[in-house]
Amino acid sequence: MAERGHPGFPLDPRYPSDPIVATAVTTDYGALDLTAARRWGYGWDPAKPLAAQPKGRRMTNAEYADLPACRTRANRWLMRGVDLTRDWLYASTRVMEVDKAAGRDPRLRAAWNAWSRCVADRGFTRYPDPVAAFTDRSWQRGSDGNTRHTRRERDTAVADVTCKRRLHTAEIWHTVQAREQAADIARHHDRYTAGLRALRTYRANIAEVLGKLGRRGSDAAR
Repeated sequence: MAERGHPGFPLDPRYPSDPIVATAVTTDYGALDLTAARRWGYGWDPAKPLAAQPKGRRMTNAEYADLPACRTRANRWLMRGVDLTRDWLYASTRVMEVDKAAGRDPRLRAAWNAWSRCVADRGFTRYPDPVAAFTDRSWQRGSDGNTRHTRRERDTAVADVTCKRRLHTAEIWHTVQAREQAADIARHHDRYTAGLRALRTYRANIAEVLGKLGRRGSDAAR
């Protein structure tokens, strides 16, 4: 950015105007915190957003126009030695298949059914699984992903978490999921290993860049 005439460009800038950001809010096992469920349902305290906010000043329009080219250049530097088409995203591409396999497991299906009956017995919707409760459109999530914290939502979330605790739903889910993950890694060991090498290469590139920034800061201070 300095080479393009923006020497004072901040490391963590805000955009010229604040964009509408749609946040996909989910967890592996749905809601788990009973105190948060009582207060915020399936959302969170609006005074404490989940996404980190930029700390730098707002970009000018001229800086914003040059940002894409500089970001592309930076990404090429950080991704040196990484095969983006084969290795970089391999593990994430397996998540859906692993989750499908876990969802077919009889033990997990039984755990979900027991949890579903428990929630329904408390007077709430009989959801097929905890994720369906967490993502229910009735909670009317806004553009930031937060919910409206209605009484119905909060009471449903409390029933959800209470039933999970009573029936050990999350523990069973975690056990089944971990077993399927281990099996998938064993079946595709070479691909996962290549993905791990790619991640380590990426981290090494980041460490190199941060080291250079640190040295520049020390030189500037002297």
